[in-house]
Amino acid sequence: MMMYLISVILASILIIPFAIKTLSPYLWLDILYLKDLLRILVTFVSRRRRRPFFFVLDRFLEQTAAHPDKSFIVFENEHFSYSYTDRRSNKTANALLAQPGYKAGDTVALFMGNEPAFMFTWLALAKLGSPVALLNHNIRTKSLLHCFNCCKATVLIAASELKAAVEDVLPTLTEQGVTVLLMTKHCDTPGIESFSDKVDEASDSPLPRSLRSHITFKSPAVYIYTSGTTGLPKAAVVNQNRLLTALAVLASNGVTSSDVIYLNLPLYHTAGFIIGFIGSIETGSTIILKRKFSASQFWDDCRKHSVTVVQYIGEVMRYLCSTPKRENDKDHKVKLAIGNGIRAEVWKEFLNRFGNIEVREFYASTEGNVGFVNYVGKIGAIGRVNFFHLKLFPFSLIKYDTERDEPIRDDNGLCVEAPKGETGLLVSKITDIAPFVGYAQNEEQTERKKLRNVLKKGDLYFNSGDLMRIDNDNFIYFQDRVGDTFRWKGENVATNEVSDILTISDGLKEANVYGVQVPGHEGRIGMAAVTMKEGAQFDGSRIFNHVVSYLPSYARPRFIRIQNAVEVTGTFKQMKVKLVEESFDLGRIQDPLYILDNEEKSYITLTAQVYSSIISGNIKL
Repeated sequence: MMMYLISVILASILIIPFAIKTLSPYLWLDILYLKDLLRILVTFVSRRRRRPFFFVLDRFLEQTAAHPDKSFIVFENEHFSYSYTDRRSNKTANALLAQPGYKAGDTVALFMGNEPAFMFTWLALAKLGSPVALLNHNIRTKSLLHCFNCCKATVLIAASELKAAVEDVLPTLTEQGVTVLLMTKHCDTPGIESFSDKVDEASDSPLPRSLRSHITFKSPAVYIYTSGTTGLPKAAVVNQNRLLTALAVLASNGVTSSDVIYLNLPLYHTAGFIIGFIGSIETGSTIILKRKFSASQFWDDCRKHSVTVVQYIGEVMRYLCSTPKRENDKDHKVKLAIGNGIRAEVWKEFLNRFGNIEVREFYASTEGNVGFVNYVGKIGAIGRVNFFHLKLFPFSLIKYDTERDEPIRDDNGLCVEAPKGETGLLVSKITDIAPFVGYAQNEEQTERKKLRNVLKKGDLYFNSGDLMRIDNDNFIYFQDRVGDTFRWKGENVATNEVSDILTISDGLKEANVYGVQVPGHEGRIGMAAVTMKEGAQFDGSRIFNHVVSYLPSYARPRFIRIQNAVEVTGTFKQMKVKLVEESFDLGRIQDPLYILDNEEKSYITLTAQVYSSIISGNIKL
């Protein structure tokens, strides 16, 4: 009898792991994720309790003391160690202190591309207790002045190659009394001072901590601007507390000091600055810095520098998969790709072509107060929802009326939660742990991102503007941006889904889908701006058959516009505003334009006669 009981117990012990794996296949990964979450929380709390206050700069100084001679930045075959970076940032800070138009703590705008001087200068300003506005180096004139004035900066530090862009706005800057410094050894433009020569001559002695003693966790650290897909950028305030939290972004995904990080995304944006730069400060890793993303150079760079971690955003992965195939595609040391915005079919293609790389898709926004990580590796998902995450960062998916562009509310005026499997608007509760700081000098836009009386009277939530869906296994999927979803024939159409369908057809390389208004019709009808694969010709009949096979009638793009390239922002997000404005207006579009013709069973050229008939209402769509 005893032997029988022992046998039963042993059998049960052996069966339990298999039963758990069958009934809850992700439990072990959930536990590991929770362990990481608790470790990050403990580290964060211990740092918050340190006195004097502990900030990101202090972590950099710790890493410098721990391994001074280790390469921190590799740029165009030049190596810059942690100690060199520390000394160079000291020289930059001391040179800036000597400027009569600057005092420690003043807000400074940084107008530079990806280069080591960007990092040296930011560290210098951190040592001086100055908030830094990270300006997109592609913006000009009106947009440049708008971004500069958002943060009330008194100093502009610009890269030498951006001299012409600075000169365009110099009269206004001079009128405002702004100190303008150019990273060059000589400048003959009145009102612009050379700065590199002064940095070279300055002392590299450490800066006294007293210069930044005024900083608290609520003090602004950086201003990062939205990418401008819907107009003029907004300056999201990233305070010292949030930046300290962000230190863990790479370490929490298993990155260590032995890893080599490939940073080719813009440093002026969240992905490049916070994940690539700030994340590497926490881990003590080496950064391979590139001026800009290049699909053709990507893997050669990874091989040359033994890169182990790469970043992606938006369409980057698609660009990599679109390069000509090579025999050595899987010959590299990359083990982790971290980022957001990869579509399911590209994800699969990326893994098949480039090997067993762990893809860590995540969701976050520059100003938002909630994030998700797909720590399981479920293709297509942006993260996984669990009880503990929900307790720490309460969020909900609520039903959204895309036609009226507002949340659906019940008779009590409260929002209605979307059931599992249905698409809803992601909103996250604003709490002390998950605050929403807002936008600099823009109370109106800050207020528009707040949603009140969501699940109960008096509560306050952050409106992400993103439509999501949670499946029965608690994986969460990005569906679309509010505004990117349009309504036609009484049905909601998700632009991302239609884009995915179009790009799996023969001949089409990229597709940017959006809704346009048609006179005499309610809602918006589908339109796509597409690019062709090299050597391919647009085949209207083939594309017609493809969309009819995959899409319901209301979701089929009625108009297709052929472009040489799909326009994207600096962070590889597709631009839609101008396309929506131009609609299918033959008077404004020079590109080839086609209309879906059900009788011809093809996409045919949109003629002036057909266009006029649509506008006049003689043809109903």
